[in-house]
Amino acid sequence: MPGQRKSQRSRRKPMQVQLKKVLNADQLVNIKALTKNQDLVVKAWEQDMNLILHGAAGTGKTFLSLYLALKDVLGSKAIYDRVCIIRSLLPTREIGFLPGTLEEKMAVYETPYKTMVKEMFTSWEELAMDNLYESLKAQDIISFWSTSYIRGTTLDNSIILVDEFSNMTFHELDSIITRVGQDSKIVFCGDISQSDLVKLNEKTGIQDFMGIIKTMPEFKTIEFGIEDIVRSGLVYSYLVNKLKAGL
Repeated sequence: MPGQRKSQRSRRKPMQVQLKKVLNADQLVNIKALTKNQDLVVKAWEQDMNLILHGAAGTGKTFLSLYLALKDVLGSKAIYDRVCIIRSLLPTREIGFLPGTLEEKMAVYETPYKTMVKEMFTSWEELAMDNLYESLKAQDIISFWSTSYIRGTTLDNSIILVDEFSNMTFHELDSIITRVGQDSKIVFCGDISQSDLVKLNEKTGIQDFMGIIKTMPEFKTIEFGIEDIVRSGLVYSYLVNKLKAGL
């Protein structure tokens, strides 16, 4: 019986909070651009541009992109069905040593996005905010992908957020951008001046990729600087002094 099946699901996943399909953009906190470059992101977004956002850490590149993406997906006139977050798990060279299943290993890399969405939504009594990200995933409003499993997929009606793209090889970046389907747009976030990649041929891949992107009118590239840091005064002070030290 239907009631029995529902009860069984509840026993298997006692912490899962299933949301009704009533989430909309009105339930998002009103977040505004805090810097000149963040404002450029918002304006380019409104023009439906694909974006390359790169530069200093703590400048809100990923946070703002995810917020704008959710606002579009949950909007009353949404043409996008979901937000696809893509990250490379390979450059850390640690994924194979983490305990658990592949899904459990990947969950480690989803932690920042869980924190972000909690800051983006208003709180309701009927919603456990700690499970908001998992609930959005369960509804397929958000999906998380590793570059290792992106090939052979076509992402239609999606906003594709490629995070930490500076840690990706040309092969990974090429695989991702060729997955973009109909009525979709893509945003790359990272810092092209820094990379965890070690091999020279892998590190130069980002330069080759950027060279192609710069010739495409569909893309807007925005570079964030020290003046755009919004995370904290400590991060700002550290990066300023790091720059002075020539590091």
